Amino acid sequence: MNVNDARIGFIGFGNMASAMADGWIASGAVPAGNMCACAGRYEALVPRCEQRGMKACETSRQVVETSDVVVIAVKPYMIESVLAPLTDALEGKAILSVAAGWKCADYEHVIPGAHHLSTVPNTPVAINEGVIACERASTLAEAEHELVFDLLKLLGSPVEVETHLLSVAGTVGGCSPAFIAMVIESLADAAVKHGIPRAVAYEMVSQMVAGTAKLQLATGMHPGAMKDAVCSPGGTTIKGVAELEAAGMRSAFIRAIDVIEG
Repeated sequence: MNVNDARIGFIGFGNMASAMADGWIASGAVPAGNMCACAGRYEALVPRCEQRGMKACETSRQVVETSDVVVIAVKPYMIESVLAPLTDALEGKAILSVAAGWKCADYEHVIPGAHHLSTVPNTPVAINEGVIACERASTLAEAEHELVFDLLKLLGSPVEVETHLLSVAGTVGGCSPAFIAMVIESLADAAVKHGIPRAVAYEMVSQMVAGTAKLQLATGMHPGAMKDAVCSPGGTTIKGVAELEAAGMRSAFIRAIDVIEG
C-alpha cells in the first residue's frame, strides 16, 4: 500500500492530530477524503472535519473499522479506557501513537499483539516541517513500518531513538517550538524598540530563524562554527554574544529541558 491509498483515522482530534491532518493534506499525497476522526464532542468535530474534507465519525470503533492506519491522539490518561474495548477491531491495523509518555511496552499491556509505534511529533508538522521522535522499539510489521514512515516523512523528519531517549527527544522537538517562538518574539520586540514596524520585525526574525536552521541542515556545520563565522574580532555580533552569555542564555535553555524531564 502507498500513502495515496492509505486510509488514516484519528482517535482524538485536538491540536496535534489536526496539525498532522493539515500536513498530510498540504503534502498533496494524502487525499482529505481518506481521513476520518472521532472526538469527545461530535458536534464540535463535524465542522472541523468538514472544512478539511474529512469524515467525522461518532465512535472510535467507526474510525478503526474504516482505517488502515489509526492515530491515537487522546490524552494519555484516556488511552486504556479508549483502546481496551477495541482490541478485536485493531487487529491488522497499523497504530500510530502521538500520546506523550506512552511507549511500546505500555501499549503491549493494553492491546497485546497489536501493531503499534509510539511517536512524539511537534506542531510544524502542519506545514510539513516537523520533527517526529519515533521509538525504535515497535511491533509494526515490515510493510506497516514502511507505510507509516512514508507518511511521517510527508510531515517532516522522523527520527528514531531508543526507548529511554523517547521522552527527551519528544521534549526537545515538541516543547522547543514554544521556546523558539519566545526568541522570535523577543528579537522582534528589540527591533520594534529601535523603530522597525512589528509586522516587518516578525517577518525578518522568523526568516532569519528559518534560514539559519536550513543552513545548518544543508551544511552540517557545527552551530558554534556558524556563530564564529558571524563574529568578527571586536565586531558588533561578538558584543551581543557576550551579553547573551552573561545573561545565561545557554543554561536557561538547558534548564528548561531539565525541568520538563524532571
